[in-house]
Amino acid sequence: LTDLIYEELRVSSSKDGAGAFLPAVKQLANVAALPGIVKKSIGLPDLHSGYGFAIGSVAAFDMDDPEAVVCPGGHVKEDPGSVFIDHIPVGVGSKGYTPLSAILCDDILFLGMDWSLREGYAWPEDKEHCEEYGRMLNADPSKVSSRAKKRGLPQMGTLGAGNHYAEIQVVEEVFDSVAAGKMGIGKVGQVCIMIHSGSRGLGHQVATDAMKQMETAMVRDNIKINDRQLACARINSPEGQDYLATMACAANFAW
Repeated sequence: LTDLIYEELRVSSSKDGAGAFLPAVKQLANVAALPGIVKKSIGLPDLHSGYGFAIGSVAAFDMDDPEAVVCPGGHVKEDPGSVFIDHIPVGVGSKGYTPLSAILCDDILFLGMDWSLREGYAWPEDKEHCEEYGRMLNADPSKVSSRAKKRGLPQMGTLGAGNHYAEIQVVEEVFDSVAAGKMGIGKVGQVCIMIHSGSRGLGHQVATDAMKQMETAMVRDNIKINDRQLACARINSPEGQDYLATMACAANFAW
């Protein structure tokens, strides 16, 4: 399998290379060459090409390494699926049912899921099933551009498009009882809901704004990369710290 992957990567890197999976493998390799990466660039089972970073990939960077970078790169019975579609706005350009003001938007970017809890959209135990308990504490809404906030205002409570989904699932087999228990999965036949959404237009604009700043920072700090879509900045630089603060806001908006 290793030989096959390397051969596919070689073909994809040629001028005639094409496809969806192979570019993702090339993106894995490009990320592995970024300054300050810890060990390996890892592809998960849902790996597919993204913008700079492959979607479904993981890479860790050492916060204490001055050379390390940060990169913004991604049924009669009523049919339950139909109920989801009827009540959750989906697709490109979809708009939510929750009216928001600029002040409320700042609250959401700062509080994350704590805002949903305060406004009655969530139960306290929901936080236990979210990474970071549904709130990244380093969020700074003042660093998020007005354009990003404007794009996010009408999209609160929407699912999005592409590989975003909300699924009703039934457990057929448990492979790791300890891991399953931590996710509240206790038995075969249990009904679960899995949601994969994101920060919508707000997060897209946050990344776009950051990439423009990082392109300048790369020239200043003499950072060399294999792919301009991997525009980055030193983690402890002003641009790196600003991006981490705005990325946290985007995560809070997604929750």
